Amino acid sequence: MAEHVGSKEPPGGRWGIVVTGLTIQLCLGAIYAYGVLRVPLVEHFKTLGLEPTAMEMTWPFIVFLAMFALTMPLAGPYIQKMGPAKVCMIGGALCGIGWLAASFASSPFMLIPLYGIIGGLGVGIAYGAPIATSAQWFPDRRGLAIGLTVLGFGFSSAIISYSSKFMLDAGWGIMDIMRAFGIAFIIITVILSMLLKFPPAGWKPAGWTPPAPAAGAAKKVDFMRHEMTKTKTFIGLWLCYTIGALAGLTAIGISGPVGGEVFEKAGWDPALVFMLILPFAIFNGAGRPIFGSLTDKLTPRNTAMLTYVLILFASLLMYSFYSSGYAYIISFAILWGCLGGWLAIAPTATASYFGMKDNAKNYGLVFTAYGAGAIIGGVVSAQARDLLGAYQPFFLIVAALAVLGMIVSFTLMKPPVHAGE
Repeated sequence: MAEHVGSKEPPGGRWGIVVTGLTIQLCLGAIYAYGVLRVPLVEHFKTLGLEPTAMEMTWPFIVFLAMFALTMPLAGPYIQKMGPAKVCMIGGALCGIGWLAASFASSPFMLIPLYGIIGGLGVGIAYGAPIATSAQWFPDRRGLAIGLTVLGFGFSSAIISYSSKFMLDAGWGIMDIMRAFGIAFIIITVILSMLLKFPPAGWKPAGWTPPAPAAGAAKKVDFMRHEMTKTKTFIGLWLCYTIGALAGLTAIGISGPVGGEVFEKAGWDPALVFMLILPFAIFNGAGRPIFGSLTDKLTPRNTAMLTYVLILFASLLMYSFYSSGYAYIISFAILWGCLGGWLAIAPTATASYFGMKDNAKNYGLVFTAYGAGAIIGGVVSAQARDLLGAYQPFFLIVAALAVLGMIVSFTLMKPPVHAGE
Protein backbone atom coordinates (compact mmCIF):
# COMPACT_ATOMS: atom_id res chain seq x y z
CA MET A 1 0.00 0.00 0.00
CA ALA A 2 1.36 3.43 -0.93
CA GLU A 3 2.07 5.76 1.97
CA HIS A 4 0.95 9.38 1.81
CA VAL A 5 2.29 11.76 4.42
CA GLY A 6 0.88 15.18 5.31
CA SER A 7 1.00 16.75 1.82
CA LYS A 8 -2.40 15.36 0.79
CA GLU A 9 -4.35 17.33 3.42
CA PRO A 10 -7.54 19.09 2.25
CA PRO A 11 -7.77 22.88 1.72
CA GLY A 12 -7.59 24.53 5.12
CA GLY A 13 -5.78 21.54 6.56
CA ARG A 14 -7.27 18.62 8.46
CA TRP A 15 -8.45 20.90 11.28
CA GLY A 16 -10.65 22.54 8.68
CA ILE A 17 -12.46 19.19 8.39
CA VAL A 18 -13.18 19.35 12.14
CA VAL A 19 -14.55 22.90 11.90
CA THR A 20 -16.68 21.88 8.92
CA GLY A 21 -18.04 18.86 10.79
CA LEU A 22 -18.71 20.92 13.92
CA THR A 23 -20.74 23.45 11.92
CA ILE A 24 -22.75 20.73 10.19
CA GLN A 25 -23.46 19.14 13.58
CA LEU A 26 -24.71 22.51 14.86
CA CYS A 27 -27.42 22.35 12.18
CA LEU A 28 -28.26 18.68 12.77
CA GLY A 29 -28.45 18.99 16.57
CA ALA A 30 -30.92 21.86 16.38
CA ILE A 31 -33.73 19.35 16.27
CA TYR A 32 -33.09 18.70 19.98
CA ALA A 33 -34.41 22.20 20.73
CA TYR A 34 -37.94 20.82 20.32
CA GLY A 35 -38.48 20.98 24.09
CA VAL A 36 -38.23 24.78 23.96
CA LEU A 37 -40.14 25.16 20.70
CA ARG A 38 -43.12 23.08 21.84
CA VAL A 39 -44.51 25.84 24.11
CA PRO A 40 -44.90 28.44 21.32
CA LEU A 41 -46.07 25.62 19.03
CA VAL A 42 -48.88 24.81 21.45
CA GLU A 43 -49.88 28.48 21.51
CA HIS A 44 -49.86 28.52 17.71
CA PHE A 45 -52.11 25.46 17.49
CA LYS A 46 -54.50 27.03 20.01
CA THR A 47 -54.95 29.96 17.64
CA LEU A 48 -56.15 27.37 15.10
CA GLY A 49 -58.83 26.18 17.53
CA LEU A 50 -56.93 23.10 18.77
CA GLU A 51 -56.17 22.01 22.34
CA PRO A 52 -53.06 19.80 22.03
CA THR A 53 -52.38 17.37 24.88
CA ALA A 54 -48.89 16.87 26.34
CA MET A 55 -48.66 13.43 24.75
CA GLU A 56 -49.74 14.72 21.34
CA MET A 57 -46.91 17.25 21.50
CA THR A 58 -44.42 14.61 22.68
CA TRP A 59 -44.99 12.14 19.83
CA PRO A 60 -43.10 14.13 17.13
CA PHE A 61 -39.94 14.10 19.25
CA ILE A 62 -40.27 10.40 20.16
CA VAL A 63 -40.66 9.57 16.46
CA PHE A 64 -37.62 11.73 15.69
CA LEU A 65 -35.51 9.81 18.23
CA ALA A 66 -36.68 6.50 16.78
CA MET A 67 -35.93 7.53 13.18
CA PHE A 68 -32.53 8.90 14.17
CA ALA A 69 -31.61 5.69 15.99
CA LEU A 70 -32.83 3.43 13.17
CA THR A 71 -31.36 5.39 10.26
CA MET A 72 -27.88 6.02 11.66
CA PRO A 73 -26.67 2.37 11.37
CA LEU A 74 -28.33 1.96 7.96
CA ALA A 75 -26.47 5.00 6.60
CA GLY A 76 -23.05 3.65 7.62
CA PRO A 77 -22.42 1.45 4.56
CA TYR A 78 -23.35 4.30 2.22
CA ILE A 79 -20.82 6.66 3.82
CA GLN A 80 -18.12 4.25 2.65
CA LYS A 81 -19.68 3.45 -0.75
CA MET A 82 -20.80 6.95 -1.78
CA GLY A 83 -18.37 9.01 0.28
CA PRO A 84 -19.17 11.28 3.25
CA ALA A 85 -19.93 14.36 1.12
CA LYS A 86 -22.91 12.89 -0.79
CA VAL A 87 -24.40 11.16 2.25
CA CYS A 88 -24.09 14.25 4.45
CA MET A 89 -25.52 16.43 1.70
CA ILE A 90 -28.62 14.23 1.40
CA GLY A 91 -29.10 13.99 5.15
CA GLY A 92 -28.50 17.69 5.79
CA ALA A 93 -30.97 18.67 3.07
CA LEU A 94 -33.61 16.33 4.53
CA CYS A 95 -33.03 17.76 8.00
CA GLY A 96 -33.61 21.28 6.71
CA ILE A 97 -36.62 20.16 4.67
CA GLY A 98 -38.07 18.64 7.85
CA TRP A 99 -37.87 22.00 9.61
CA LEU A 100 -39.21 23.82 6.57
CA ALA A 101 -42.11 21.42 6.05
CA ALA A 102 -42.96 21.45 9.77
CA SER A 103 -43.46 25.21 9.57
CA PHE A 104 -46.61 24.51 7.53
CA ALA A 105 -48.06 21.97 10.01
CA SER A 106 -51.64 22.72 11.06
CA SER A 107 -51.75 20.17 13.93
CA PRO A 108 -49.43 18.23 16.24
CA PHE A 109 -50.22 15.10 14.22
CA MET A 110 -48.70 16.69 11.10
CA LEU A 111 -45.46 17.31 13.00
CA ILE A 112 -44.94 13.54 13.28
CA PRO A 113 -44.22 12.90 9.56
CA LEU A 114 -42.68 16.31 8.90
CA TYR A 115 -40.51 17.05 11.95
CA GLY A 116 -40.26 13.51 13.32
CA ILE A 117 -39.86 11.30 10.25
CA ILE A 118 -38.28 13.62 7.65
CA GLY A 119 -36.13 15.46 10.20
CA GLY A 120 -35.15 12.23 11.99
CA LEU A 121 -34.22 10.58 8.69
CA GLY A 122 -32.07 13.55 7.74
CA VAL A 123 -30.18 13.68 11.03
CA GLY A 124 -29.72 9.90 11.06
CA ILE A 125 -28.31 9.87 7.52
CA ALA A 126 -25.94 12.81 7.98
CA TYR A 127 -24.80 12.41 11.59
CA GLY A 128 -22.10 9.77 11.06
CA ALA A 129 -20.45 11.35 8.00
CA PRO A 130 -18.57 14.20 9.73
CA ILE A 131 -17.57 11.84 12.58
CA ALA A 132 -16.18 9.19 10.21
CA THR A 133 -14.31 11.87 8.25
CA SER A 134 -12.66 13.40 11.32
CA ALA A 135 -11.72 9.93 12.58
CA GLN A 136 -9.94 9.15 9.29
CA TRP A 137 -7.93 12.40 9.27
CA PHE A 138 -6.79 12.12 12.91
CA PRO A 139 -5.24 8.73 13.67
CA ASP A 140 -2.99 10.55 16.14
CA ARG A 141 -5.66 12.57 18.01
CA ARG A 142 -8.80 10.70 17.14
CA GLY A 143 -10.67 11.25 20.41
CA LEU A 144 -10.04 14.99 20.44
CA ALA A 145 -11.01 15.41 16.78
CA ILE A 146 -14.23 13.41 17.15
CA GLY A 147 -15.04 15.23 20.39
CA LEU A 148 -14.66 18.62 18.74
CA THR A 149 -16.73 17.49 15.74
CA VAL A 150 -19.70 16.41 17.88
CA LEU A 151 -19.27 19.51 20.05
CA GLY A 152 -21.60 21.27 17.61
CA PHE A 153 -24.37 18.75 18.23
CA GLY A 154 -24.13 19.40 21.97
CA PHE A 155 -24.18 23.20 21.77
CA SER A 156 -26.86 23.36 19.11
CA SER A 157 -29.98 23.05 21.25
CA ALA A 158 -28.87 25.90 23.53
CA ILE A 159 -28.00 28.16 20.59
CA ILE A 160 -31.31 27.44 18.87
CA SER A 161 -33.24 27.85 22.13
CA TYR A 162 -31.79 31.27 22.89
CA SER A 163 -31.94 32.54 19.31
CA SER A 164 -35.56 31.36 19.06
CA LYS A 165 -36.43 33.21 22.27
CA PHE A 166 -34.75 36.33 20.88
CA MET A 167 -36.77 36.12 17.65
CA LEU A 168 -40.02 35.43 19.52
CA ASP A 169 -39.40 38.49 21.70
CA ALA A 170 -38.75 40.48 18.51
CA GLY A 171 -42.22 39.57 17.21
CA TRP A 172 -41.47 36.60 14.95
CA GLY A 173 -44.05 33.83 14.76
CA ILE A 174 -42.89 30.32 15.67
CA MET A 175 -43.63 29.01 12.17
CA ASP A 176 -41.61 31.86 10.62
CA ILE A 177 -38.70 30.93 12.90
CA MET A 178 -38.85 27.25 11.92
CA ARG A 179 -39.04 28.22 8.26
CA ALA A 180 -35.95 30.44 8.56
CA PHE A 181 -34.01 27.69 10.34
CA GLY A 182 -35.03 25.14 7.72
CA ILE A 183 -33.80 27.27 4.80
CA ALA A 184 -30.55 28.11 6.63
CA PHE A 185 -29.87 24.46 7.48
CA ILE A 186 -30.37 23.33 3.88
CA ILE A 187 -27.96 25.94 2.55
CA ILE A 188 -25.28 25.48 5.23
CA THR A 189 -25.22 21.67 5.27
CA VAL A 190 -25.30 21.23 1.49
CA ILE A 191 -22.44 23.68 0.92
CA LEU A 192 -20.25 22.43 3.79
CA SER A 193 -20.86 18.77 2.97
CA MET A 194 -18.92 19.30 -0.26
CA LEU A 195 -15.76 19.74 1.83
CA LEU A 196 -15.98 16.32 3.49
CA LYS A 197 -13.68 13.69 2.00
CA PHE A 198 -11.60 10.79 3.32
CA PRO A 199 -7.79 10.89 3.12
CA PRO A 200 -6.06 8.72 0.50
CA ALA A 201 -5.25 5.15 1.49
CA GLY A 202 -2.14 4.95 3.61
CA TRP A 203 -2.19 8.65 4.54
CA LYS A 204 -0.76 9.69 7.89
CA PRO A 205 0.07 13.07 9.47
CA ALA A 206 3.53 14.45 8.80
CA GLY A 207 5.96 13.51 11.56
CA TRP A 208 3.66 10.93 13.11
CA THR A 209 4.45 7.23 13.37
CA PRO A 210 1.83 4.74 14.62
CA PRO A 211 2.83 3.64 18.12
CA ALA A 212 4.28 0.16 18.38
CA PRO A 213 2.01 -2.30 20.24
CA ALA A 214 2.97 -3.01 23.84
CA ALA A 215 4.86 -6.22 24.53
CA GLY A 216 2.44 -9.13 24.47
CA ALA A 217 -0.42 -7.05 23.06
CA ALA A 218 -2.48 -8.35 20.16
CA LYS A 219 -1.69 -6.93 16.76
CA LYS A 220 -4.11 -4.21 15.63
CA VAL A 221 -6.57 -5.62 13.10
CA ASP A 222 -9.41 -4.04 11.13
CA PHE A 223 -12.70 -5.76 11.93
CA MET A 224 -15.58 -5.92 9.47
CA ARG A 225 -18.99 -5.37 11.03
CA HIS A 226 -19.95 -9.07 11.09
CA GLU A 227 -16.62 -9.85 12.78
CA MET A 228 -17.02 -7.05 15.32
CA THR A 229 -20.41 -8.35 16.49
CA LYS A 230 -18.85 -11.69 17.49
CA THR A 231 -16.50 -10.09 20.05
CA LYS A 232 -17.11 -9.54 23.76
CA THR A 233 -15.62 -6.08 23.29
CA PHE A 234 -18.54 -5.06 21.08
CA ILE A 235 -21.05 -6.37 23.63
CA GLY A 236 -19.26 -4.49 26.39
CA LEU A 237 -19.03 -1.25 24.43
CA TRP A 238 -22.68 -1.47 23.37
CA LEU A 239 -23.88 -2.09 26.94
CA CYS A 240 -21.67 0.66 28.36
CA TYR A 241 -22.88 3.15 25.73
CA THR A 242 -26.50 2.21 26.49
CA ILE A 243 -25.97 2.65 30.23
CA GLY A 244 -24.18 5.99 29.76
CA ALA A 245 -26.88 7.30 27.43
CA LEU A 246 -29.75 5.98 29.57
CA ALA A 247 -28.37 7.45 32.80
CA GLY A 248 -27.54 10.80 31.23
CA LEU A 249 -30.62 11.26 29.06
CA THR A 250 -33.06 10.16 31.76
CA ALA A 251 -31.52 12.52 34.30
CA ILE A 252 -31.49 15.35 31.78
CA GLY A 253 -35.12 14.61 30.92
CA ILE A 254 -36.14 15.41 34.50
CA SER A 255 -33.74 18.31 35.03
CA GLY A 256 -36.53 20.86 34.60
CA PRO A 257 -39.08 19.53 37.11
CA VAL A 258 -36.36 18.46 39.56
CA GLY A 259 -34.81 21.92 39.38
CA GLY A 260 -38.21 23.48 40.09
CA GLU A 261 -38.69 21.27 43.14
CA VAL A 262 -35.17 21.77 44.50
CA PHE A 263 -35.17 25.54 44.03
CA GLU A 264 -38.54 25.81 45.73
CA LYS A 265 -37.20 23.83 48.72
CA ALA A 266 -34.04 25.96 48.75
CA GLY A 267 -35.99 29.20 48.54
CA TRP A 268 -34.51 30.07 45.14
CA ASP A 269 -36.37 31.54 42.17
CA PRO A 270 -37.57 28.60 39.99
CA ALA A 271 -37.00 30.82 36.94
CA LEU A 272 -33.27 30.14 37.42
CA VAL A 273 -33.84 26.66 35.97
CA PHE A 274 -34.25 28.10 32.46
CA MET A 275 -31.14 30.25 32.91
CA LEU A 276 -29.14 27.09 33.62
CA ILE A 277 -29.91 25.60 30.18
CA LEU A 278 -26.94 27.38 28.59
CA PRO A 279 -24.34 26.48 31.28
CA PHE A 280 -25.53 22.86 31.28
CA ALA A 281 -25.33 22.78 27.48
CA ILE A 282 -21.79 24.14 27.71
CA PHE A 283 -20.86 21.26 30.03
CA ASN A 284 -22.56 18.83 27.62
CA GLY A 285 -20.65 20.25 24.68
CA ALA A 286 -17.31 20.57 26.48
CA GLY A 287 -17.60 16.97 27.71
CA ARG A 288 -17.13 15.76 24.15
CA PRO A 289 -13.61 17.03 23.38
CA ILE A 290 -12.52 16.59 27.01
CA PHE A 291 -13.56 12.94 27.27
CA GLY A 292 -12.54 12.33 23.67
CA SER A 293 -9.03 13.52 24.48
CA LEU A 294 -9.00 11.47 27.69
CA THR A 295 -9.97 8.40 25.66
CA ASP A 296 -6.80 8.93 23.59
CA LYS A 297 -4.66 9.15 26.73
CA LEU A 298 -6.33 6.82 29.27
CA THR A 299 -7.80 4.12 26.95
CA PRO A 300 -11.55 3.76 26.29
CA ARG A 301 -12.11 1.43 29.26
CA ASN A 302 -10.52 3.74 31.84
CA THR A 303 -12.33 6.78 30.46
CA ALA A 304 -15.64 4.90 30.54
CA MET A 305 -15.06 3.97 34.16
CA LEU A 306 -14.23 7.60 34.96
CA THR A 307 -17.62 8.71 33.59
CA TYR A 308 -19.38 6.13 35.76
CA VAL A 309 -17.52 7.29 38.87
CA LEU A 310 -18.65 10.85 38.11
CA ILE A 311 -22.25 9.76 37.44
CA LEU A 312 -22.27 7.79 40.71
CA PHE A 313 -20.96 10.81 42.63
CA ALA A 314 -23.49 13.18 41.02
CA SER A 315 -26.41 10.81 41.66
CA LEU A 316 -25.55 10.22 45.32
CA LEU A 317 -24.96 13.95 45.83
CA MET A 318 -28.37 14.73 44.35
CA TYR A 319 -30.10 12.05 46.40
CA SER A 320 -28.42 13.08 49.66
CA PHE A 321 -28.88 16.86 49.27
CA TYR A 322 -32.15 17.07 47.32
CA SER A 323 -33.08 20.45 48.83
CA SER A 324 -29.76 22.09 47.92
CA GLY A 325 -29.62 24.30 44.86
CA TYR A 326 -25.83 24.03 44.80
CA ALA A 327 -26.01 20.22 44.80
CA TYR A 328 -28.46 20.41 41.89
CA ILE A 329 -26.16 22.63 39.82
CA ILE A 330 -23.06 20.50 40.48
CA SER A 331 -24.87 17.18 39.91
CA PHE A 332 -26.58 18.11 36.68
CA ALA A 333 -23.50 19.84 35.26
CA ILE A 334 -21.68 16.52 35.75
CA LEU A 335 -24.52 14.45 34.29
CA TRP A 336 -24.82 16.66 31.21
CA GLY A 337 -21.03 16.60 30.78
CA CYS A 338 -20.79 12.80 31.03
CA LEU A 339 -23.59 12.31 28.51
CA GLY A 340 -21.72 14.53 26.07
CA GLY A 341 -18.57 12.58 26.86
CA TRP A 342 -20.11 9.30 25.74
CA LEU A 343 -20.84 10.75 22.31
CA ALA A 344 -17.06 11.06 21.90
CA ILE A 345 -15.95 7.98 23.86
CA ALA A 346 -18.10 5.54 21.84
CA PRO A 347 -16.95 6.49 18.30
CA THR A 348 -13.34 6.81 19.47
CA ALA A 349 -13.50 3.40 21.15
CA THR A 350 -15.07 1.87 18.04
CA ALA A 351 -12.23 3.13 15.87
CA SER A 352 -9.59 2.17 18.44
CA TYR A 353 -10.88 -1.37 19.02
CA PHE A 354 -12.09 -2.31 15.55
CA GLY A 355 -10.02 -0.23 13.13
CA MET A 356 -11.00 2.14 10.32
CA LYS A 357 -11.61 -0.20 7.37
CA ASP A 358 -15.31 -0.70 8.21
CA ASN A 359 -15.60 2.12 10.73
CA ALA A 360 -18.69 3.87 9.36
CA LYS A 361 -20.71 0.64 9.45
CA ASN A 362 -19.22 -0.42 12.77
CA TYR A 363 -20.05 2.81 14.57
CA GLY A 364 -23.48 2.89 12.97
CA LEU A 365 -24.25 -0.37 14.74
CA VAL A 366 -22.64 0.73 18.03
CA PHE A 367 -24.74 3.91 17.88
CA THR A 368 -27.95 1.90 18.22
CA ALA A 369 -27.00 1.78 21.91
CA TYR A 370 -27.50 5.54 22.12
CA GLY A 371 -30.85 5.16 20.39
CA ALA A 372 -31.92 2.50 22.87
CA GLY A 373 -30.79 4.67 25.79
CA ALA A 374 -32.53 7.73 24.33
CA ILE A 375 -35.89 6.04 23.78
CA ILE A 376 -35.90 4.21 27.13
CA GLY A 377 -34.60 7.32 28.88
CA GLY A 378 -37.28 9.51 27.31
CA VAL A 379 -40.07 7.19 28.43
CA VAL A 380 -38.62 6.69 31.93
CA SER A 381 -38.01 10.39 32.52
CA ALA A 382 -41.60 11.15 31.51
CA GLN A 383 -42.94 8.51 33.92
CA ALA A 384 -40.34 8.73 36.73
CA ARG A 385 -42.53 10.59 39.20
CA ASP A 386 -45.57 8.41 38.55
CA LEU A 387 -43.53 5.21 38.90
CA LEU A 388 -41.62 6.18 42.04
CA GLY A 389 -43.96 8.71 43.64
CA ALA A 390 -41.15 11.30 43.70
CA TYR A 391 -38.04 12.24 41.74
CA GLN A 392 -35.52 11.86 44.57
CA PRO A 393 -35.44 8.00 44.64
CA PHE A 394 -34.76 7.99 40.91
CA PHE A 395 -31.17 9.06 41.56
CA LEU A 396 -30.50 5.79 43.37
CA ILE A 397 -31.47 4.00 40.15
CA VAL A 398 -29.01 6.16 38.19
CA ALA A 399 -26.35 5.37 40.81
CA ALA A 400 -27.02 1.64 40.41
CA LEU A 401 -26.70 2.01 36.61
CA ALA A 402 -23.33 3.68 37.13
CA VAL A 403 -22.10 0.76 39.27
CA LEU A 404 -23.32 -1.68 36.61
CA GLY A 405 -21.46 0.34 33.99
CA MET A 406 -18.23 0.10 36.00
CA ILE A 407 -18.54 -3.68 36.18
CA VAL A 408 -19.31 -4.10 32.49
CA SER A 409 -16.56 -1.73 31.33
CA PHE A 410 -13.95 -3.36 33.57
CA THR A 411 -14.79 -6.90 32.46
CA LEU A 412 -15.64 -6.49 28.76
CA MET A 413 -14.17 -3.24 27.34
CA LYS A 414 -10.80 -4.72 26.35
CA PRO A 415 -9.01 -4.76 23.00
CA PRO A 416 -10.55 -7.62 20.98
CA VAL A 417 -8.68 -10.59 19.56
CA HIS A 418 -9.35 -11.26 15.90
CA ALA A 419 -10.71 -14.72 15.10
CA GLY A 420 -7.85 -15.28 12.68
CA GLU A 421 -5.16 -14.81 15.34
